[in-house]
Amino acid sequence: MSDRELSYLSATEAAALIRDGSLSPIALVTNALERIEEINPTLNCFCFTYPEEAVERARAAERAIAAGDEVGPLHGVPIAIKDLTPTEGKTTTFGSYVYENWVPDYDALVVQRLCGAGAIMVGKTTTPEFAFSSLTDSPLWGITRNPWDPEHTPGGSSGGSAAAVVAECVPLAEGSDAGGSVRIPASHSGCVGLKPSSGRIPFEFLPTQYDYMCCHGPLSRTVADAALFLALCQGPDERDLNSLAPALSVEVPPPADVRGMRLALSIDLGYYKVDADVEANTRVAAEALEQAGAEVEHVELGWSRAFNDAWWAYWGVFEATHFGHHLERWRDKMHPSVVASMEEALDMSAVELMKTETIYTEAWNKLRPVLDRCDALLCPTESIPAPTVDYDELGSTGDDADGRHLGMDMTMQFNALKLPALSVPSGFSSQGLPTGLQIVGRRFDDLTVLRIGAALEAVRPWRQHRPTL
Repeated sequence: MSDRELSYLSATEAAALIRDGSLSPIALVTNALERIEEINPTLNCFCFTYPEEAVERARAAERAIAAGDEVGPLHGVPIAIKDLTPTEGKTTTFGSYVYENWVPDYDALVVQRLCGAGAIMVGKTTTPEFAFSSLTDSPLWGITRNPWDPEHTPGGSSGGSAAAVVAECVPLAEGSDAGGSVRIPASHSGCVGLKPSSGRIPFEFLPTQYDYMCCHGPLSRTVADAALFLALCQGPDERDLNSLAPALSVEVPPPADVRGMRLALSIDLGYYKVDADVEANTRVAAEALEQAGAEVEHVELGWSRAFNDAWWAYWGVFEATHFGHHLERWRDKMHPSVVASMEEALDMSAVELMKTETIYTEAWNKLRPVLDRCDALLCPTESIPAPTVDYDELGSTGDDADGRHLGMDMTMQFNALKLPALSVPSGFSSQGLPTGLQIVGRRFDDLTVLRIGAALEAVRPWRQHRPTL
């Protein structure tokens, strides 16, 4: 049996204990591998693990401590990498039969930077095919489940990473986010998920260097760990034309002070039908920040579901552009939702695609004055708690009889606008499922969203809530 007290440590706590010699990296990594063995048959959050290599790296980490060597901020800490992010010599499948046997000959920059800081990769986490979905269910690996209730999804597309963190397999996992794929599972699984500003962390391995939606981000149990991930992985690199310079000076842990801040609050972004528990928890979180010294202003954004429709159109074209050439050979082994989206995108004209940019621009012109006077926008991350694993994602994007949008994700808007956004736990539903508060910052202001998240964590700590798996 794994030691749950070791499993409970955050990455920053574990690294500090390893550095001062009071915790063995061998014990920590071995415990992580044991925990994965215990829960993966139920949750299916890992598709690959590397026990022999991970333990050998832990032994090397322990020798370095004994020798008094200079070590990195994550020295000896077990982490997980999403099965979308290339890892040298290790199969990376994108959750698809198409790439079932692809073994990259390089590490993505984000992997280089994490492992260069001393982290030990113990495994790769599940993703839906081509990271398409807000659930984690791939033809190749099957359904990934929520640690709070296995009948429910952990969210997607970084659902494996979120489930691995919440189930205490690893304290820190990498995810990627093009429309909410870090924040969605953070909300549904009950952890912290950061989408940095577009370009803050290089995303260099796409076939195009002109996409600005895709971002690497952390899944963690604390805001401090999310800040550490950002501090280590950020910084410009010429392999990514979008990468931002200079690097930020990131405090770990971030300051937890919102006194004097002005925060905007929108429960529905102007058009969503929001679950009553999600709304109540969002309001409680906003009130807690108000009591901590912030001023909260309720705002009307004037947005509409045209924003979502534009993003889904763009996302379908992205998928069809980079993976659509596999349709002829692999259609029968691909997820039906992926196939349907690609086929619809292949019929779209260039003019129709370009119109999405005017919709984004109109939305930005409505949000811009709000962020001119407010330090950040608060809203739910998801409009509902985690649905069951058979949730019909594409069939649940219409409007109700009152014209309220029934879509689940309230995240893709901020990829389209290139803004930093953090999801932190806001409470639980009446069914005992987590809900999330989304904190959206001004352009390039990643530090403020971490600061607000840390302030909420200080006054309404969530880490003591642990699933019973």
